[in-house]
Amino acid sequence: MVFDDGTEKEAKIVGTDERTDLAVVKIEGTDLPFVKFDEAPPRVGDWVVAIGNPFGLGGTVTAGVISASGRNIGGSNYGDFLQIDAAVNTGNSGGPAFNSKGEVVGVNTAIYSPNGGNVGIAFAIPASTVKAIAGQLIESGSVTRGYLGVSIRDVTRDIADGVGLANAKGAIVRDAAPDGPAGPAGVKSGDIITAVDGTPIDDALGLSRTIANKAPDSTVELTIWRDGKETKLSVKLGKLNEQVAENEQNTPTPPAPMAPSPSSVGITPVPNSDGSGGLLIRDIDADSRAASKGLAVGDSILEVDNKPVSSVQEFETALDAVKARGLNTALVKASRDGEARFIGLPLGSN
Repeated sequence: MVFDDGTEKEAKIVGTDERTDLAVVKIEGTDLPFVKFDEAPPRVGDWVVAIGNPFGLGGTVTAGVISASGRNIGGSNYGDFLQIDAAVNTGNSGGPAFNSKGEVVGVNTAIYSPNGGNVGIAFAIPASTVKAIAGQLIESGSVTRGYLGVSIRDVTRDIADGVGLANAKGAIVRDAAPDGPAGPAGVKSGDIITAVDGTPIDDALGLSRTIANKAPDSTVELTIWRDGKETKLSVKLGKLNEQVAENEQNTPTPPAPMAPSPSSVGITPVPNSDGSGGLLIRDIDADSRAASKGLAVGDSILEVDNKPVSSVQEFETALDAVKARGLNTALVKASRDGEARFIGLPLGSN
C-alpha cells in the first residue's frame, strides 16, 4: 500500500465479500490517519466529493451531488446503491465518496456509461452497508447472510387484484424449498410476504435485501397475505449458501389422457402428459385476455387461486370460486420451460 507521501507498507487481506465487492485489508502502524463513516442517512441533493484514480492518472477529486438512493443495479441482490453525479471513471472503483463534513457516505463501485467514460451516473455502496460488511470481515474474516429458502417475484397489480390485496406491494412466493427454513415453518407457494418484523416489503428485491441483512439462526416474523387475509409466521433463518443445489423431485404417475376442451378464458388445456401435474395449454385464443397476459401454447397451468388443477373441471371450478368471492381477477400459477411464475388473469368476457 502506497501512502500520499510515497511511504509503502505491506497490507494483509483480512477478508473479502464477493457479493458487494468489498474487502478489508490491515496494515501495521501507529497513529495512522483515518476517516469516519457518516452516521446519518444520506439525502438526495447532498453534496459529495469522489476520490479515485481514474485511468491510472493518480489521485483525483471530483464533486457533485447524490442524485438518488436505493438504486438497483444489475447483478446485485444485496446492494442498495447511492447514485451520484460526481465524475467517476474507470479506475475509481473502491474510492470513497465524502460528504461536505469529510465523512465517508459511500464507496464508489460502478458507473453507467455507453462508452466507458463518465456521463454523470455513478453508483456508490452506502456507508451503512460498508460498515456492516466490514464489521463482519474484521470479526470473522467472512460475511454471513440470512437465508429464507423461497423463490419470489414482484407483486403486480393483476396479482394483487387476484388475491384481494389493496396495494401491489410485497413479494409473492413461487416455491418454498422443503428443506429450507420457510417451508417447514408454514410458508407456501402463492403466499405474499408483505412485511418482515413489521417492516413493509415493497418488492422481491426488498425482501432479498431485508433477509440478507438478518443474522443466520435469528428468528423473524413474516406478515403474509393468504386466502384473502393477513397472517403471521415465525421463521428461524438459515445461512445463505452461495451454491444452493437443486432439489431432486420425484416424477408422479401421468394422468389418463383426456379429450381437449376449451375453457371460459380462451385457452384449451389438457393434462400434462409428462406427469408433472397441472394442465398444458394446447391452444389459445390470440384475442383472449389470457393471451394478453402472456400465456401461450406450451405453458403449464399449475394452480388457480393457490389450488392445484389437473383437469378443465377443476380449472373452471377454481375460476368460479374466485368470482363467487367478488373478485374479477384470478391468481394463476403458470410454468414455462420449468420456470414458474404468477399471473393475474382477468375473468371478464374475452
